Amino acid sequence: MSNTTIIKVREIMKTDFYMIDGKSTVLEAVREMKKHQTSVLFVNKFHENDEYGVINAGIIARQVLAKDRAPERVNVYEVNEKPLISVSPDMDIRYCSRLFARYDLMRAPVMENGQIIGVVSPIQLVLDGLCELSGYC
Repeated sequence: MSNTTIIKVREIMKTDFYMIDGKSTVLEAVREMKKHQTSVLFVNKFHENDEYGVINAGIIARQVLAKDRAPERVNVYEVNEKPLISVSPDMDIRYCSRLFARYDLMRAPVMENGQIIGVVSPIQLVLDGLCELSGYC
């Protein structure tokens, strides 16, 4: 890998991500996940001083299914995780990868001006970023 080549998160992030309201039920979240063929939804802020959240299949499995809670009676805000660790679109992917390793992240929202503009995961870091850095792919 070349030490002079810098690939920014913006260059490899995915811009197709889905949002849900925290007042929605977990059942509605599952339906949205199935509709969009994704296992993760970002949860909208309730107000300006709130933070974004995330709900994914793992959270639903642990917080709803394993506890035998009725998904139509549990609101997303009750089980979502927040605040989120986010990354800047201008972050070098090497630092992003270190952040993922340090906090054992599977994905992170890419934030610009207080808004989610994309999502990045180790898949993009390796398959898109590392390939470009190495020049072998």
